[in-house]
Amino acid sequence: MNGTTAVAEIEELTVEVGGRRIVDGVSLRVLPGRVTALVGASGSGKTTTGRALLGEFPSGARVTGSVRVTQALVGYVPQHPAEVLNPARRIGALLHDIARGQVRELPRPERRPAARERVLRALKAAQLSEPSELSGGTTLLRRFPHQLSGGQQQRVVLAQALLLGARVVVADEPTTGQDALTRRRVVAELAAVAARGIGVVLLSHDLETVRALADEVLVLRDGRVVESGPTERVWSAPSHPWTRRLLAERPAFAEAEAAPTGPRPEAALRVRGLRARHRPGVEVLRVPELGVRPGECLAVLGRSGSGKTTLARCLAGLHRTYEGEVLLDGVRLPRSLRDRGRARLAAVQYVFQDARASFDERRPVLDQVARTAVRLRGVPAADARTEAVDALNRLGLPDESAARTPALLSGGELQRAALARALLAQPRVLVCDEITSGLDSVTRRAILGLLAGLLRDRDDLSLVLITHDLDTARLATRIAVLDAGEVVEEGPAREVLTAPSHPFTVSLVAASGQIQPSCQA
Repeated sequence: MNGTTAVAEIEELTVEVGGRRIVDGVSLRVLPGRVTALVGASGSGKTTTGRALLGEFPSGARVTGSVRVTQALVGYVPQHPAEVLNPARRIGALLHDIARGQVRELPRPERRPAARERVLRALKAAQLSEPSELSGGTTLLRRFPHQLSGGQQQRVVLAQALLLGARVVVADEPTTGQDALTRRRVVAELAAVAARGIGVVLLSHDLETVRALADEVLVLRDGRVVESGPTERVWSAPSHPWTRRLLAERPAFAEAEAAPTGPRPEAALRVRGLRARHRPGVEVLRVPELGVRPGECLAVLGRSGSGKTTLARCLAGLHRTYEGEVLLDGVRLPRSLRDRGRARLAAVQYVFQDARASFDERRPVLDQVARTAVRLRGVPAADARTEAVDALNRLGLPDESAARTPALLSGGELQRAALARALLAQPRVLVCDEITSGLDSVTRRAILGLLAGLLRDRDDLSLVLITHDLDTARLATRIAVLDAGEVVEEGPAREVLTAPSHPFTVSLVAASGQIQPSCQA
């Protein structure tokens, strides 16, 4: 491939913001029909390098080096595709606007059918070709962006890039927060794009997806490339210590519970007869009974849309439209957190999946973390600040990062800050909603290790871990599997993940070991 002409190239790119180098001397070549992956921890410079191909840099950045795109448009598929889709326009209008500009040379009677044909071809190339979605072109094309799933939004953005004739596509964390079945589909989509001769730049911390899809890998740390080469070579014989840490083995199962010598403790938190709705007449969750005991970790495992987050929000008092009961130590909790007193608020703490949205963008992170101890435990401000610094440091967030506002921290750094904020309440029950989905493997293992340590050190703490990730679920004592709002399987973690009994769990476990393009139709 050395003789192949690159469709885009970066040479010795350095990006400095506020005196700090966030990208330091990065070089890469994007070849037609090949996938180049940039992997690394949050804040390693992946997204800044990828967006450089679009000519976009952070405000006030000092940039040196060169970025060359050879007669090629660069398409960008962001981690959150809804951010780049006009919410007030239907999908068909968004796509036809692009297509109409490409058929103006045709006679007027031929323009509409030609534009429509281009739109349908782009949707098919982006793997949105199911008959239910494209038959007659009415169903999907008449929807607004908010009426699509995150995966569908992602494919619509990809279709826009293909319609525009992009020869390079930058995919920024396309599988973050996705279950194994969905990740396998995304791999197939991007493999199909590369098969059309388009160069793909994959920015990801999802190592399974990178290994399945990428031809070449660049490993970044603190803005520098510490290792690069063909994917299989990097995986089989990593030369840099940081790469070896990234590729370290998956976490072990939690230790099995010892046989009880006396009566087992009652569940600290329990739901009974829970039936939740998002709007009148639309039931999305049905849980007859589920509980978590002191010292136990319960993982709630399932696909996007299975009801995991709705269950978590019911526990925390963030979702009020449900029937049934949520009990703390046998006492019914009010449905709304506004009706829960300070002690109950502290007892059940929720860590949000979207950490950035849970912080005030104008105040330093340290101040917001410390406020939890002041507000819920009555700790003096100076002591709360000391506790906050200690908690943030233990989670890998140094003092200088904690003193910044949320906008200056990466998504992974903010997730760690959100966890520290919840821990300062000294909760009885900690509900963690996909808190490892935006983290690289090293940081994810560190946080899971911290959670495991908390369970060992505090025998009165219960942990509810909402996740799609089977490796994360291995931390749990027990697993409850949700599908379409129903608990389809529940049992010890090792048993559920190694010998699942329900067909859905079987498919989920099987897909986690088969994330490769050839496995998707």
